[in-house]
Amino acid sequence: MKFSLVSICIPTYNGEAYIAEAMDSALAQTYPNLEIVVSDDASTDSTLQIIETYRDNTSIPIHIYHHKPNGIGANWNYCIQQAKGIYIKFLFQDDVLLPHCVATMVGVLEQHPSFGLVACKRELIVEPTFLNATTKKWIEIYGDLQSTLHLPTQDGLFIIDKRLFKLDAFFNSPLNKIGEPTTILFRRALVNKIGYFREDLKQVLDYEFCYRVLKRNKIAIIDEQLVKFRLHPMQTTILNKGNEQKDYEVYDQIIYKNYFWYLNAKTKRYFLNKYSPIARLVFRTIKKLSL
Repeated sequence: MKFSLVSICIPTYNGEAYIAEAMDSALAQTYPNLEIVVSDDASTDSTLQIIETYRDNTSIPIHIYHHKPNGIGANWNYCIQQAKGIYIKFLFQDDVLLPHCVATMVGVLEQHPSFGLVACKRELIVEPTFLNATTKKWIEIYGDLQSTLHLPTQDGLFIIDKRLFKLDAFFNSPLNKIGEPTTILFRRALVNKIGYFREDLKQVLDYEFCYRVLKRNKIAIIDEQLVKFRLHPMQTTILNKGNEQKDYEVYDQIIYKNYFWYLNAKTKRYFLNKYSPIARLVFRTIKKLSL
């Protein structure tokens, strides 16, 4: 049986606290044909030295590349560009893959060639010092990203297609209906069709990427926790706090420009009111005439 090469892509920056656990989980995969691709954004701690110690103790190729910092999206994209695999499996430096993660996800795409991307549920690892009322509220809202969609399962999979954009739930929290990059796997060739991650975004670039996929192909969510996603004070989402308003405004513009005709009537009207002066005038005139 032929096993296609899978590139486990690990973008890093000062990740010494958790990188060993991430590396251990990558090397413990049951899938037999892997390479590990590290793209480092000029770490100043011992991240790269820790990764180097693994090279002599595994037959899995570990490639380390140095990337000039230019935002998280640029580092993710550079990691993909260095990968030689048929499949791309992201693993962030503070997260963990369960041993059968890659094998299960590749199996889904091999069985369903028409799917554009596969994702999975995730278990949350919460650092004790980060467990507070705010974190508990976050877990309540974002613990299960697909809970508001009420999707049926099919052979252990939730299938999402472009009809998602018509749902009222599409613009309700959580906006990310698919998952963080550690939860996804896709064919390397996908970026040739839809492009790379947008490098002008900091908070919403992962699900903006996934929604581009949905315009072409279905996305499968495996109804099983195959990764562990860590919540801690130094994670990128926390460090980027304060930049999200700009991202969300750009996100609205992206939806209006690229997804307008996929939306339901209520959401179309919202965007026309927001971005089209002519539409606003028409709506006001209709309202006055109806009084």
